[in-house]
Amino acid sequence: MRKSIQNNILIAILFLLIHQVVNGQNAHTFNIGERTLHYKDEKRNRPIVTEVWYPTTDTLKASDKKYAPVLRNYTVRDGSLPAGKLPLIMVSHGTGGSRHSLEWLAQSLVQSGFIVAAVDHWGNTTDNKIPVEFMKPWERPQDISFALTQLLNEKDFRAVIDSQKIGALGFSFGGYTVIALAGGVVDYPVLIHYYRTVGHKEVEFPEYPGLGRLLYDSTLLAATKKVPNLKDSRIHAFFALSPGTGPGFLRKQQFKNVQRPVFIIGSLADSMAPVKSNARVYHKLINGSGYYEFGGKVGHYVMLSEADDELKKEAPVPFVDDPGVNRHQVHLKVESLAGDFFKRNLK
Repeated sequence: MRKSIQNNILIAILFLLIHQVVNGQNAHTFNIGERTLHYKDEKRNRPIVTEVWYPTTDTLKASDKKYAPVLRNYTVRDGSLPAGKLPLIMVSHGTGGSRHSLEWLAQSLVQSGFIVAAVDHWGNTTDNKIPVEFMKPWERPQDISFALTQLLNEKDFRAVIDSQKIGALGFSFGGYTVIALAGGVVDYPVLIHYYRTVGHKEVEFPEYPGLGRLLYDSTLLAATKKVPNLKDSRIHAFFALSPGTGPGFLRKQQFKNVQRPVFIIGSLADSMAPVKSNARVYHKLINGSGYYEFGGKVGHYVMLSEADDELKKEAPVPFVDDPGVNRHQVHLKVESLAGDFFKRNLK
């Protein structure tokens, strides 16, 4: 009798393990797959390159194990998609960044059971800097919404994305982007006045100096009066890392359409998007928003990937922190906060 019970237990355990493998539920049974999708929004004449990471049971190939100057897990290029539907997180990079800027966080979310898709915001990336595109906040949320539509229309991804469980995450200018997708509406005259006066240093990005002159461009100013509704009701949870553009928000009324969970992270020593005029403003004005602030000397670019020594020498501003800051530990905290937030709000 005891032997029979033991056999039944072993069979049950084996069945459970098989079930977990098939459904991608065991963190030790899958790798991270990666695909690059080339979209174009013909209406706005904007290429929208989108990178997607997801759980895959495919094994790594020799060609997947390429050197990278930043800390990352190897990914299976064009690996098979997961079985069953998973939640999706859309990602928006910071000014002058790229769709790979937050890969460290994207990979962590994949390991927690999400599909993650990040876009390149055309004209506002590391390898494609167009001055005026740095000054058009309204284009970025539309990029995310367009990419989301394409993903949900693609046969392969439509089969694995749970369309009722979609979140958005962004850093810096991307932090504003996800808040706009949530329903926040910028007061452009207020924002422009701020950048022309007390906040002029905040618009002189290291990625592209001299942008302040565009604050007087008549074509750009006219475009601020024709901004469409940027809210995307398909997205159910919003996570903003060191968000910028906060000076364009003065009243709670600007967030009257934000009806879903928002979580904001700020850093006390952030000189690019100071918490006093950005992260704390959002938290104060968005009812029910969650908030976490890193203290000490934690600055703005700590949210980018960890780099090797050679890259740190080549680009110290984005990759070298104050000696008292441990970027890896900051990332671990962000991974925990983001994972918990999305698991809680994308049930």
